[in-house]
Formats: sequence, C-alpha cells, structure tokens
Amino acid sequence: MAYRNGTYVAFHAEGKVDPTASDIRYYNLLKAWKVRDDDEFYFVDSHDKTGAIQDWSKRATVEGSLKERLRNSRNMVLILTASTRKDTDWVPLEIAYAIDECEIPIIAAYPGYQYINRPDMLSSVWPEALADRISAQTAHVIHLPFSREPLRDAIGQFHFQHFPLGGGLGIYSESAYRSWGLM
Repeated sequence: MAYRNGTYVAFHAEGKVDPTASDIRYYNLLKAWKVRDDDEFYFVDSHDKTGAIQDWSKRATVEGSLKERLRNSRNMVLILTASTRKDTDWVPLEIAYAIDECEIPIIAAYPGYQYINRPDMLSSVWPEALADRISAQTAHVIHLPFSREPLRDAIGQFHFQHFPLGGGLGIYSESAYRSWGLM
C-alpha cells in the first residue's frame, strides 16, 4: 500500500518546455509559494516523490510513472485554463486514474478568477474526462480560483478520506472568500 501524503498537480503543458509558455507556469508558482520561508503554503509534491522520468519517448514508461505518483497522492490539483481541454493524452489519463482508481478528490483551480460560485458555468474548459465523471457523479471536486489562500485551504483539507461537499460541483462559501479578501 502506498503512503498517500502527496498532492499531484496536473496541467496542460502543450508539449512545451519553456516554463512561461504554458500552464506549467502555474505549477511553478505553486512550488514558489511552497518554498517561501515566511509562508504557510505547504504541500508534499507527488512529482518529487518518485524519480525523474528517464525515457519520455516510451508512453508506457511515462504512464507508469504518472500512475505511481497518483497512487502516492492524497489529492490532485487540476489547473484549468482554456488550453486544458485541448490535452488529449496526459491530463485525461491523470483525471481518469485519480478518480476511478485512486479515488482522490480533485481541486479544480482556475487562473484569472477571484471566486467561483457557479462551476457549471466553467464547464467549457473541462476536459471530457472530468466532465464525464462530474456528470456521472463519480468525481469529488472543489472548484476554486487559482489563488494562494483557497488552494492552501483545499490542499490541507480535502483528501482521499475527506471529500469536498457538493459532489463534482463543490464550492467555497462567500464567507470563506471574504475571509481570504477575495470578495
């Protein structure tokens, strides 16, 4: 049995390695928040818990490594932008495995928003793998802006033994957003 204490972060890299040219910039921002000495933002990065992928040319190698990382995770942060829906290989696989096999909650984080109160209005950016599982009511998802305080709270609170309320359309209350200074 895996020791499930990590947070798995999924995003659409668009096949680019430039850290500013795709949604990887949001993953890098999460890591920067984590390393600040004066900050309370902390999570165990599931991508750091296993060795680096040595052979990206073999799909089976990459898939096996991603699945191992997900098995060691307590939750998944899914960064959702207009480009995420375009990912047809890794993000759908990560979503499906996280929900169907690992049974971990998804923390759906949307850059560019102050608050999320109607996640269904953002379904146009959801990958099909997420939309299908929300529709089938098999996904446990909290939808929030890509903002430090809501992410800190969700990463610390939701995991494979404690799911967000609302099934696939979970949200934070207005009072929570007010306490973070976002409303």
